Amino acid sequence: MPGQTGEPLMSRLRTFGIFAPVAAFTLGGCGLNSVPTAEEQVNKAWGDLQADYQRRADLIPNLVATVKGYAKQESSVLIQVTEARARANSIQLSGDDLDDPAKIKAFADAQSRLSAAIIPLQRMQEAYPDLKSNSNFLALQDQIEGSENRINTSRQDYNEAVRAYNTTIRTFPDAIGAKILYGAKPKVPFEAASGADSAPKVDFDTAA
Repeated sequence: MPGQTGEPLMSRLRTFGIFAPVAAFTLGGCGLNSVPTAEEQVNKAWGDLQADYQRRADLIPNLVATVKGYAKQESSVLIQVTEARARANSIQLSGDDLDDPAKIKAFADAQSRLSAAIIPLQRMQEAYPDLKSNSNFLALQDQIEGSENRINTSRQDYNEAVRAYNTTIRTFPDAIGAKILYGAKPKVPFEAASGADSAPKVDFDTAA
């Protein structure tokens, strides 16, 4: 009797010992781990991109204040920058929003408007030569330029993470788990609005 009951138990254990690795391999090959890992990379890259945009936004009030000291009459430019910054800061997206094209577009458009708005502010040194010798203005210029470079790099990193994620959820066998286990949807790449690097035409009135 002990031998009869023991043998089926051992058989079951041996079977389970074979089945468990196969099941783990099968589930692992169906996106159980790869899909959330790829999604976390997208979320991290998006967080880095938002942080870089925020770093730039944090510099703008000081730039506005510095320019205002030399060009009080350029109130319309200063107001446009301040309003564009407020609009950009009002749109913050989480990882759950990254599959919504409308939300990504709203964020991109707001940031693009801010990018365009600060260009005339940075060019005011052409109309107000004294700004060229202002150490605070020059330091802020350098910091904003550094922020722009980080934004470009982070945007590329985010788009690459999105490409990798979208490829994962569409490729067999990960696509099985992506659909059945996670209901995964493609993430939306970040594209700057057309003409974002073109500043609006501004005539600096230095006669005042």
